[in-house]
Amino acid sequence: MTTTAPASAPPSRLPVISGRQDALDGVRAIAALMVLLFHVAASTGYLLRPPTMLVRLLSRGEIGVPIFFVLSGLLLYRPWAAGALGLRPAPGTRGYLWRRVLRLMPAYWVVMAVALGLYSRDHLSDVPSLLGLTTLAYGFDPHPWWTDHLGPKGLGQMWSLSVEASYYVALPVLALLLDRWARRGQSVGERAKRLLYALGAMAVGSVVYAVAMLETPNPPYWGSLLPQYLGWFGAGMALAVVTVWANAVPVGPAARFSRTVADSAPVCWAACALVYVIASTPITGLSRLNSVNGWTTGFSVVLYGLVAVLLVAPAALAPADDPVVGRVLGNPVLAFLGRISYGIFLWQFVVIFVWFDLTGHAPFSGNLLTDFPVCLALTAAAAAASHYLIEEPVRRLAARRTSAAPRRPRATRRGRPAR
Repeated sequence: MTTTAPASAPPSRLPVISGRQDALDGVRAIAALMVLLFHVAASTGYLLRPPTMLVRLLSRGEIGVPIFFVLSGLLLYRPWAAGALGLRPAPGTRGYLWRRVLRLMPAYWVVMAVALGLYSRDHLSDVPSLLGLTTLAYGFDPHPWWTDHLGPKGLGQMWSLSVEASYYVALPVLALLLDRWARRGQSVGERAKRLLYALGAMAVGSVVYAVAMLETPNPPYWGSLLPQYLGWFGAGMALAVVTVWANAVPVGPAARFSRTVADSAPVCWAACALVYVIASTPITGLSRLNSVNGWTTGFSVVLYGLVAVLLVAPAALAPADDPVVGRVLGNPVLAFLGRISYGIFLWQFVVIFVWFDLTGHAPFSGNLLTDFPVCLALTAAAAAASHYLIEEPVRRLAARRTSAAPRRPRATRRGRPAR
């Protein structure tokens, strides 16, 4: 009896690993809207009501943050994953960091200037704090003048942007260590498995850190630093490894896993909703910022990450023409909101506070049903302006300079020019 080698899977059934993906933009939109709803609910005092199930569900809108972190791990690590699997040279660190600065900082600086000008003029002479805010390094200050680990008024959500920036800086080092570990394997599959084992260990370490930091004198400070969130970034990095592995070996286990997840997208999203409900119970405490013991902290890190992975994985592992993922996450509305999602994240607290000032709301008062639609519309308008007036011009300028710069081939370890 003879056997024949299985035919390669058609490219259309493999995950997309380059270019803009409307489905992932849709995931960004969902994360941004969750965070905005969470902050409006908190600002109106709705989350201070007796803890009914609806209040608990709204209080978990902070799960938008791990969704963002999983997306960052997925999209930023993919080129390094391809390098670690021996499929292409690793990206240059200098160019990578420069692109991250241009993506993150210009729009942030505008929001920072507006927020400080509106609400923190008395502290504009505090040069060290201004330097920390300007560079997003303020999260490392254990005793800021705004008395908590979040940020000044109007910038309270930026603690997660500080974590994101820390990940950007740490990623080349993490990628180098993972590369050296993976290259002990001989084949693409062996290297991919070694990467997944290491990323799994990193996720376990982040849970251990999250529990251990509760024993420090200043848990809110230590809990706002990168190590607690490496598991969420690592989950996205693991998805990146799977996508690259699947495209490199179209008939291997990663390709089969990717097709199964993509074909089971409704099941994944139903499981995502179920885990979200579980995470909204007292098993995770009041919220991530108010966890008081190791059990609730550990469960929140694990369950929040699981929600993010179950939402992101079908979009990350689906082919470009997947009809279900495309209709649900890649529809024009979510895709547009995803493209301006960075601005939604940046401007939301400024908009909320300005709206509350205009309407005369006292702190923790208001009506969620009426305030949220207004804040959503105003935040989306500010985000669209930020996207078209700041983010896109900076991106085009950077692209022109990159294309105009002379390129010299970099020698690889084998002496061949890098592509």
